[in-house]
This record gives sequence, C-alpha cells and structure tokens, in this order.
Amino acid sequence: MKRLLDIFSSLLVLILLCPLWLVIALLIVCESRGGVFYRQVRVGKDNKDFYLYKFRTMLPDSDKKGLLTVGERDSRVTRVGYFLRKYKLDEFPQLINVLKGDMSIVGPRPEVRKYVDMYTPEQMRVLSVRPGLTDVASIQYVHENELLAASENPEQTYIDEVMPAKLQLNLQYIDNQSFWGDIKLILQTFAAILH
Repeated sequence: MKRLLDIFSSLLVLILLCPLWLVIALLIVCESRGGVFYRQVRVGKDNKDFYLYKFRTMLPDSDKKGLLTVGERDSRVTRVGYFLRKYKLDEFPQLINVLKGDMSIVGPRPEVRKYVDMYTPEQMRVLSVRPGLTDVASIQYVHENELLAASENPEQTYIDEVMPAKLQLNLQYIDNQSFWGDIKLILQTFAAILH
C-alpha cells in the first residue's frame, strides 16, 4: 500500500508541478553558472548508496567546503537557493528518487555516508526502511540551519546533538509506522513549510 501511495503521489505531483520546475530551472541558470540539479550520494535502505537529486541551491563545488549548511551566514548558497530552501522547493526532484524506489514519501531522511559511519548499532535500524522526503525529525528540525548557525562549531553540534535526536525520532517512527500516520506526517510537513 505504501509503495502504491509513493508511486501515485510522486507521479501526480511531478506532472502537476512541471511548469513550476521550468521556472525554478530558469531562475537557477540565470543566477549562477552550473547545472540545474545537484546530485549527492546518500545512504538508503539496507545500507546501500544511491544518488539523491535536488535543485542546485549553492555555487558549484560548494560541498567540497563542507557538508552542512548553516543558515543565513553560508555564503555558498545563492539568492535563489535561499528561497528554494526556505520553502523546501529544492527537494522536489527527490520525487524522481521516490519513483525509482530509492526513497519513499515518508521515512527517515537519508544521510551521507560520513555520518552514517558514526551510527551506533541501534541507530543503524533507520536503514531497515526506505528513506523519505519527510519525517518527524524534518518537522521538528525545520529550522536546523539556523540552529547550526548559532553554534560555534556547527558540525560538532550536528554530530553530538542534532543527529542523535533526529535518529531517536526516526526509530520511534519505524516502531509505530502506519498508513494514516504517514498521511498525518505529510499534512504536518506542508503546515510546517507554510508556517
């Protein structure tokens, strides 16, 4: 049932929002050199790597200067990129990942290998399900970039505080997941973005 919901909803949104995609692509190309899409290796179900797609929001090769972005002070993010990130519009290409079966609409957000290698055996359980576009942790940490921007050492704050808290929420989701619970999380995600 969950896979059917993933395929139907991702295909529907991809078709309906095609004109918006074209506008976003044009804005990205007009503002800075580089491609429209950004591709990054993330860790998915069963600890397998896959390429996650996003609209490019940063200057080319910015990920070589660090994996975390830190709010308003991150000079690597373009002006269009700030807008796309604020309203989570940069995440739309991940619907392609959902169609391919790499991801689900709801599930733990996929992490990069560097941080997955720090997981405890218990935390590795988040890799027993498909990663998702949204989850409880995404809603509770919707302003994560600003939180990290306030830290003297953003990466250490992420490793010591944010990542363990988000993983705990994801484990709770896995233990209690349901179809109606997923629908509720999707609605809460839209509410959090609009708020």
